[in-house]
Amino acid sequence: METAEFLRALENEGRLLAAAAEAAGTDAKVPTCPEWQVRDLLRHTGAVHRWAAAYVAEGLTEPRPLPEPAALDGAELVAWYRDSHRLLVGTLASASPEVACWAFLPAPSPLAFWARRQAHETAVHRVDAESARGGGATALAPEFATDGIDELLRGFHARAKSRVRTPEARVLRVRTDDTDGVWTVRLSPEPPVTTPGASGEAECELSGPAEQLYLALWNRAPLPRVTGDRALAALWREASAV
Repeated sequence: METAEFLRALENEGRLLAAAAEAAGTDAKVPTCPEWQVRDLLRHTGAVHRWAAAYVAEGLTEPRPLPEPAALDGAELVAWYRDSHRLLVGTLASASPEVACWAFLPAPSPLAFWARRQAHETAVHRVDAESARGGGATALAPEFATDGIDELLRGFHARAKSRVRTPEARVLRVRTDDTDGVWTVRLSPEPPVTTPGASGEAECELSGPAEQLYLALWNRAPLPRVTGDRALAALWREASAV
């Protein structure tokens, strides 16, 4: 996917998130994140938007902590989230493709990284907001969901922070039914090593429609289908939180 496509997704997902949060109310529980109410979701996501925008707008080259969450609630908090989202979209849309700033996953450029990362950040939290509102979730395009699986497996879980590890070498496969997404995840006492494609035998395969698999791998939904050693699927559920 191109940066412009991620920006369109980010804009749409943020609008949907705000509308769902407003409909649910800031007191509502978030079933997909049981420790949160909608106010926590908005404060977190809005702070992340402002944090991300600052790297691009100011050309920051070193990591900074997230800003303190807004001390707002109710309609004022929803309005603050919408302002945070507009700030992020506007900053990314107007930035030079050559902007130099900090990024924490490999990408063609820092701008490409932040557009992609914030599109997926917002999509996952939009699903959270819609779970609080009830009435079903807006569908995700299979291609977007497939890209998000790739970012999660080859980006987040390639980092030293990943806790998805096994005492001895194991192999997990992830496969989408409705796109050409296939990944081989090699587990060990070190961080997982994920390569595109079906390389060698796998002891367990996680598969299903891209959208369902994306949400399941982000621990927002049950795994659609598990084949083989279910202990590896259980390990993912227990240890993969980012």
